[in-house]
Amino acid sequence: MKDLRLRTKFLFSMVLVSAGLTGTTLLLVRRTVTAHVREQVAEDLRTSVAAFRNTQEERGNTLQHAAQLLADLPNVRALMTTRDAPTIQDASQPVWQLVGSDLLALAEPSGKVLALHAAAADFTVEMAEASFQKTLAEDQPRRWWYGPGHLYEVFVQPVYFGSAGAHRLLGYAALGYEIDDKIAQEASRVAASQVVFLYSGQAVRGTLSAPQQKALLASGELGMERGSTPRLVQLGQERFLMTTVALTQGSQPAVQLVVLKSFDQATAFLDRLNRMLLGMGLAAVFVGSLLVLLIAHTFTRPLETLVEGVRALGRGDYSYPLEARGEDEVAEVTSAFGRMRQDLQKTQQELLEAERLATIGRMASSISHDLRHSLAAIVANAEFLCEASLSPAQREELYGEIRVAVNQMTDLIESLLEFSRTRESLHPSYGSLKNTIQKAIHSVQAHPGYQGVQISISNNGSTEGWFDHKKLERVFYNLLLNACEALRPPTGKVNVVLRRAELYWDIRVEDNGGGVSALVQNKIFEPFFSVGKENGAGMGLTVVQKIVQDHGGNVVLEKTSPAGTVFTVRLPCQSPPGA
Repeated sequence: MKDLRLRTKFLFSMVLVSAGLTGTTLLLVRRTVTAHVREQVAEDLRTSVAAFRNTQEERGNTLQHAAQLLADLPNVRALMTTRDAPTIQDASQPVWQLVGSDLLALAEPSGKVLALHAAAADFTVEMAEASFQKTLAEDQPRRWWYGPGHLYEVFVQPVYFGSAGAHRLLGYAALGYEIDDKIAQEASRVAASQVVFLYSGQAVRGTLSAPQQKALLASGELGMERGSTPRLVQLGQERFLMTTVALTQGSQPAVQLVVLKSFDQATAFLDRLNRMLLGMGLAAVFVGSLLVLLIAHTFTRPLETLVEGVRALGRGDYSYPLEARGEDEVAEVTSAFGRMRQDLQKTQQELLEAERLATIGRMASSISHDLRHSLAAIVANAEFLCEASLSPAQREELYGEIRVAVNQMTDLIESLLEFSRTRESLHPSYGSLKNTIQKAIHSVQAHPGYQGVQISISNNGSTEGWFDHKKLERVFYNLLLNACEALRPPTGKVNVVLRRAELYWDIRVEDNGGGVSALVQNKIFEPFFSVGKENGAGMGLTVVQKIVQDHGGNVVLEKTSPAGTVFTVRLPCQSPPGA
C-alpha cells in the first residue's frame, strides 16, 4: 500500500509539473500573439472598409450616370409630356428592363409618382412617393429610400422639355439599386469580412446568421463613429472585430454598414499551437506515467490479481487461481479472501440444497394432495359400484364421478410432463389458429358447469399459420377455463379477439369476472400456486406460459379490475419447419 501511495504521488507530481510548464508557455505565447493578431486584423478591417468605399463609389457613379442618360432619353421626355400615369407606367416598362436597375420611378415636379417599377413587389407607390417628397425637399440627387424590409440607394435626375437651360421641368426620374442579399454578399467579398446594412439602427441585410445579427443589435456597440478604432464584440460563440461605416450625411436617416472580421478565425492557428503544446505536455506525462507504472508493476501485480479474483467471485467463479506471495499486507488480504471465498461457496451450496429440497417438498405436497383427493373419489365410488342394489342411472352417475377423478389425475400428470418438456417437443403443422381456439371453446362449454356461458370469438384477416395446434388448444382451454371460473352468472361472458400484425398475432381473452387480486397478480404464473379453487393444482397458467414461450411468444396479464380481466397471448408468425 505504501508503494501504491508513493506511485500516486509521483504521478501527481509529474502531471502538475507538466501542466504548469505547458500552461505558462501557452499563456505567454497566446498573450503575445493575440495582441499582434488583433492589430493585424484591425489593419485588415480598415483596408476592407476602404475597398468597400471604392466599390460603392464606383457603383454610385455608374448608377448616377445611368440616371442622367435616362433623363435625357427622348422617349422618356415624350412619356413625361403625356402626364397620364397608366400610359407612363406601361410605356416605361421596356426602359426599366433596358436599364437593368432594381428601381425606376418617374414623378411630376410636385413629387407625385406617375410610374414605379421595382424588383420588390411590396415596395409600393405610396412608399416611393413619400421618399420622393423627402428627396425634393432636401434637394439631394443621391439619397437612400426605405420601405419595410427594402433599402435602396437612389439617384434622382430632373427631366426637362428641351434643354436644361430652358428650365421647362417635366418631372423627375429616379434610378436605384436595392441592398439585397446579392449586394450584401458582394460587399462581404470585397471587404473580405462579414457585413450588416443598418437603417436607423434596424438590420436590413447582412451575411451574419440570424442569431448573430440579433446579438449584434442587442450588444450596444453600434454607436461607433466613422473612423473609430475597431472594437471586439462577442456574437454568440464567436468573437469579431467590428467597425461602422456611415453611408449617409446630413439630415438623412442613418444608413450604416457594419463590417465585422472574425477574430476567432484569425487566431485559429493559436488553437492549433495550443493543441500542439498540449499534446507535447500530455506525451511527456504519458511517458513519465508509463515509466512509473513499469517500475511499480512488480509491487502492484498481486493486488491486481486479487481484484480479478473479486470480479470472478462476482460472476460466480469460485475457482479463480489466487497466489499469496511474501508476507506483506497484500499477501495477507489475498489469503483472507481465499478463506472467505471457500466459506461463501460452502454456504451457497448449502442454501441451494435447502432450496431444492424445499421445492421438491412443495411439489410433492401439492401432487400428493391432488392425487389423494382424486384417488379417494375413485375408491369411494368404486366401493359404491359393488353394491347390487344400485340402479343403472346411479351406476352411470358413480362411473361419471370416477371418470372425472381420473381425468383430473391425467391432467395433473400431463401438466407435469409438459412442464418438463423442451421446446424441441413441439410438432408444428399448418392450420387455422381460430379453429384451434374454437375447439378449446367447445371443450370448455362441454363442462357441465359452463354449458351456458357465452363465449364469442372475432378476428381480422386470415388466422392460418404454423403452430403445434394440439398444445395451443391446451393453452386456450386453460385460459378460457380460468375465465369461466371467474364469471358471475347469469351476466358472465368471455370474448376472444384475434388481431394479426405483420410479424405476430395478438390473442386477447377478455372476461367480465371479478378480476385478480392485487396480492397474487405477481404469482399467478408460478407452479403449484392456486387460489380460490377447491381442486386446483396450480399448474394451469404455468403450462400456458411454458407452451407459449416454446412457440417464441409470451403471455401477460394485460389488465384486471373488478370489472373484468384481460390475458394477452402474443405468438410470432412461424415459418414452415426447415424453411
